[in-house]
Amino acid sequence: MNVVRWDPFANMDEMFARMPSLLGRWPRWAGDGEGAVEWSPTVDISETEGEYLLKAQLPAVKKEDVHVTFDDGMLTISGERKQEKEEKGEKYHRIESLHGSFSRSFSLPDAIEPAAIRADSKDGVITVHVPKSKTEAKKPKEIKIL
Repeated sequence: MNVVRWDPFANMDEMFARMPSLLGRWPRWAGDGEGAVEWSPTVDISETEGEYLLKAQLPAVKKEDVHVTFDDGMLTISGERKQEKEEKGEKYHRIESLHGSFSRSFSLPDAIEPAAIRADSKDGVITVHVPKSKTEAKKPKEIKIL
């Protein structure tokens, strides 16, 4: 009989995978029997005086594998993180990085310049710049009661 050290946290990954989406954007098993996981990158959204910024964290994803589209008020960041192939002489014991297709969509406000939206990539972060339109702030109009 072998003695096995008890590890109370050994099955935490499995427990979190079974929980409902109360924890937000945690990966979930796709259920195709291949061990594929549905995942999506984290995105930070901020605003300056002149634009909205969406920063998607995509380490190990080539910018050629990412697509940014804008259609009917929705900005979508989609793509694929490809699984690394085992190199000769290299044997993986555990793979915790997620791979596969991903997609995130965001509803944008009306006061933007769609033709001027641009994206850049640096250090595994895709930054989407959404310029605000240069419209004057609307003042409330008082309506007289007759």
